[in-house]
Amino acid sequence: MADALASVAAVSCNNTSQPRDETQAKLTTKADDKEQISASTESQPDTIKKSIASETNGKIGKANVQITYHSPGVKNRTIWGGLVAFDQVWVTGAHKATAVKLDKAVKIDGKEVVAGTYALFTIPGREEWTIILNKDYEQHLADDYDQKKDVLRVKVKPKTLDQHQERLKYEIHATTTEEGAITISWEKVQVFLPVSTNF
Repeated sequence: MADALASVAAVSCNNTSQPRDETQAKLTTKADDKEQISASTESQPDTIKKSIASETNGKIGKANVQITYHSPGVKNRTIWGGLVAFDQVWVTGAHKATAVKLDKAVKIDGKEVVAGTYALFTIPGREEWTIILNKDYEQHLADDYDQKKDVLRVKVKPKTLDQHQERLKYEIHATTTEEGAITISWEKVQVFLPVSTNF
């Protein structure tokens, strides 16, 4: 999986990401063939103060993946260890829990995740993050987060981006005909969650 992610090829990715707020320019996402999955940056200044309701759709193998979330901006704030505390469960968005919808079963970290809708939380750390899928996707922030409802937890290493990513952004990348990743990028940090449909 690590080798596949190192050379991202758009094998079967129909990935789109756009805010639901009509006052914000359309966000587009794509998979490329560079050595790392890179987050796109906005060409125009972002003057919207609120977090934007956004949706990302893509395909990994035969599984359609939809991610619904609110996208906050950096706005000259200290994000890591400031707005987002280290070593605490974070909604990885704003307002409502980020929801990941799968129309077919996938495999993450060797574990089968059946079709359905899940909340995605993270626990950011300086050297390591924990990505969480939880059964309760209909909740405000992480107020009602219950670890007992976790479907899985995966530890990943964050990467430092070359370019600033003003708004939190989710992307869905296909790397082979059966494998891919969900990436989360914000400020200068990116993490990715490997996903497979190879059972």
